[in-house]
Amino acid sequence: MNITGTIDRPLTHDPKKQAPMKPSAGEPAGSAIPDFTTTGANDSRQNRTREMQLIPEALARAHMHERLHEAEQERRATRLATARRMQRRAERASMRARRALAMAVMQ
Repeated sequence: MNITGTIDRPLTHDPKKQAPMKPSAGEPAGSAIPDFTTTGANDSRQNRTREMQLIPEALARAHMHERLHEAEQERRATRLATARRMQRRAERASMRARRALAMAVMQ
């Protein structure tokens, strides 16, 4: 089975087992021999590029999720403050009513 490695994931890390780098007339010096093509590396780079292009979208989605969470917390805090204010107002009205009733009974 002839499985070729990629630049990102070489078939082996042993330099003796890797493809020899032989300069030839048709290719620039240092190019790989035809048995060891880099199509896998190109595919890997393409996938990485696609993932990297999606990173800002994922960041924006996370940012929006965080903002929605903060807005919901602020709404809850506002409702709680309003409820406490209304409770204090109701308690004061109740105390005024009790005083008025006590004054009416005493006279």
